[in-house]
Amino acid sequence: MDKVAIAIICKTPRAGQSKTRLSPPLRPEDCAAISACFIADLSGTIAGVAESGHASGHAVYTPAGTEAELAALLPATFGLVLQGEGDLGARLDKGIADLIAAGRAGAILVNSDSPTLPRAILEAAVGAVLAGDSLVISPALDGGYTLIGLSRPHPHLFADIPWSTDVVYELTLQRAREIGLKVITLDGWYDVDDAASYALLEQELDGIRPAFAKGPLEEAPHTRSFVRRRREAMMSAERVSA
Repeated sequence: MDKVAIAIICKTPRAGQSKTRLSPPLRPEDCAAISACFIADLSGTIAGVAESGHASGHAVYTPAGTEAELAALLPATFGLVLQGEGDLGARLDKGIADLIAAGRAGAILVNSDSPTLPRAILEAAVGAVLAGDSLVISPALDGGYTLIGLSRPHPHLFADIPWSTDVVYELTLQRAREIGLKVITLDGWYDVDDAASYALLEQELDGIRPAFAKGPLEEAPHTRSFVRRRREAMMSAERVSA
């Protein structure tokens, strides 16, 4: 049975090097801890999608030499693929090419900042990639994209993109038009990478769903536990100082 690789593109969590835009409100060590929670929760959702038999879970990671640390956060079934060099576009392109060259029917790369990404979006992405040669994409609230999927490499999609800006998604669609590639746009989601999006995450875990959310909430148990512990610590500190 043909399988699509679903891979988290990620950096093995390290204090001072992970999710730095979340500090503040988080401390550097908390940024690394929540990054680990995000990877653990998202990989759990991917593993659930893979149970259908149409997908397999992977991490496209950096840096080299951190395999054991990263593997401890992932399901045992996950494969590891080392990221290449260059900017994000070069690493995305190589990650997709490497996964397809390894025998997968296509590849979906998912950012590591979306611990509550709905399983339904991933399932739709797998189906769309298996349907033929097209750009499969889920837009993010910040103007980027939460995931990108292809059944074969298309380096032009990643060329001359100003990464970490609010025009990434639109420019990617433009690149697809330039090469005549069909676009399949999935429901959008959000990345947790700053104070505002962390607040959105807290609200979602409290049961206040974003207006764009469809279907059931992903439990995200590791992230939920982190948020709860942080709140308890803050409340305790406030009582002591009062």
